[in-house]
Amino acid sequence: MSEEKLLPGSRKGLMRTTFVALFAALTAAGTFIAIPVPLSPVPVVLQNLFALLSGLILGPLLGAAAVGSYLLVGAIGAPVFAGAKGGIAHFFGPTGGYLFGYLLCAIVAGLVAGKPKAETKTALWRIALAAVLGIAAVYVPGLLRLSVKLGGDWNKTVSAGLLPFLVGDAAKIIVAAAVAPRLRRVAADRLDG
Repeated sequence: MSEEKLLPGSRKGLMRTTFVALFAALTAAGTFIAIPVPLSPVPVVLQNLFALLSGLILGPLLGAAAVGSYLLVGAIGAPVFAGAKGGIAHFFGPTGGYLFGYLLCAIVAGLVAGKPKAETKTALWRIALAAVLGIAAVYVPGLLRLSVKLGGDWNKTVSAGLLPFLVGDAAKIIVAAAVAPRLRRVAADRLDG
């Protein structure tokens, strides 16, 4: 009797676990590129790009699993947060909201992009919209938490936690929307096949 018959679904489960682990690792690797921004406690990082790609490529459930795994590893102390830091305290610091925003990003992007499959021109626009909304979702809890740390001053919050990052995030959206369609097809073949 073949292994496939003995363990039905084991190949699919292994592929899903592999993709989740891969995207968690990519998100963690994004921490090693953290560019300080003058007058802001929030650095420019690549974690949000990989959180976005997790949702776009894997869908909302597996994308959230990848980002959730990344957050769990960071919470227990692995140096995977911006500036190669880790620990539960980072969820309560000025950038903690952005960490929760990564999870929201993967879910929103995955829901809007829909199930990975062969893409049409219409679907490409949906992926671009999903990328914009996914990155925007990072800012919702991010700005709310930063606002608390800055005493509720929304001018300071927007100046420190949004404006310096718009150009970089626009570039991340373009990159994600460009690479996601091809990678979605690859992931769909592996995850559903």
